[in-house]
Amino acid sequence: MKPFKNTIVKVFLLIITFGILSTQAQTKSQNNDIWLHYVGKNMLTKKLSFTLEATMRYANGFSEKQQYFIRPSFDYQFTKHFIGSVGYSHYNTYVYGSPAINKRPIPENHPWVQGTFNHQFGDLKLTNRLRNEFRFVGIATSTVTPPTSQNDYAITDYKFRDRVRYMVLATYPILKKDKKPVLNAFVGDEAFMNIGPLGTDITKNNVGKTFMNQNRVIVGLGYVINPHHQIQLSYIHQNIWNFSDTIEESNPTVRISYLTTFSFAKK
Repeated sequence: MKPFKNTIVKVFLLIITFGILSTQAQTKSQNNDIWLHYVGKNMLTKKLSFTLEATMRYANGFSEKQQYFIRPSFDYQFTKHFIGSVGYSHYNTYVYGSPAINKRPIPENHPWVQGTFNHQFGDLKLTNRLRNEFRFVGIATSTVTPPTSQNDYAITDYKFRDRVRYMVLATYPILKKDKKPVLNAFVGDEAFMNIGPLGTDITKNNVGKTFMNQNRVIVGLGYVINPHHQIQLSYIHQNIWNFSDTIEESNPTVRISYLTTFSFAKK
C-alpha cells in the first residue's frame, strides 16, 4: 500500500512540474495580496464533522477587492489516516490588478469531493489532500457596443469547468508546552489543474488553454492559543493563469487565518 501511495505522489509531482514548465503566458502582472481567512471545524459525532470556511481577499494591500468565498462541508474520518469530505463553494472574483483578468465580478458555484491523507512521522505531520471541484463559472457578456466599463457586462450563462487540486503540506512543532504544540511551522504547495478539453471555445466546454489553473507555494507559522483556537500567519506565492492564457498573475500574498475546533459529540 505504501509503494502505491508513493507512486501516486510522484506522478502528481511530475504532472505539476510539467504543467508549470510548459505554461507560458503572454503578459505577466503582480498584485500584493492580503487574505483574511476563517476555518471552523465542528465535531458532530466522534467521526463526522461540519466545517465552515470563509475568506475575504484583497489585492494590492486593501486598495482592491480580489475575491471572497464561503465553503461549507461535511467530513468523515474513515480511518486513522483518511478523511473523506463533500462540500460546496460559492465564489465571487472581482475586477482587480492591471491588466485585470475579469471584465466584471465573476460568480462561481461548485460542489466538490475531497480525500485527505494524514501521516505522522514523529513530530512531523504530512498532509496530502486531493479535491475535485465541479465548477459552474459565470460567463460575462457585453450589453453595449463597445463596452467601456464593467457595468457594460452582465452574467448571461454559467459554464461547467472541472478542476482538481492537490496539496502537500508538512507541519512541525517548533515550540511545545507540557508536550503539546504551541507554535507550529508549516510548508507546502498546492496545484490547481484543469481537467477536460483544453482550449478557449466555451461552446465546446473547454476548461481553459492551460493545464495549470493556479499554483500556490505556502510557508507559515501557527500559534495554538488553546485546543479550540489557533491563529496562523502565512506567506503564499500565488500564480494564476487566466482562461485564455493571455495573463499570468504572480502574487506575493500574506494570509491571516483564524481556526476554531469545537465538539458537539456525545461523550
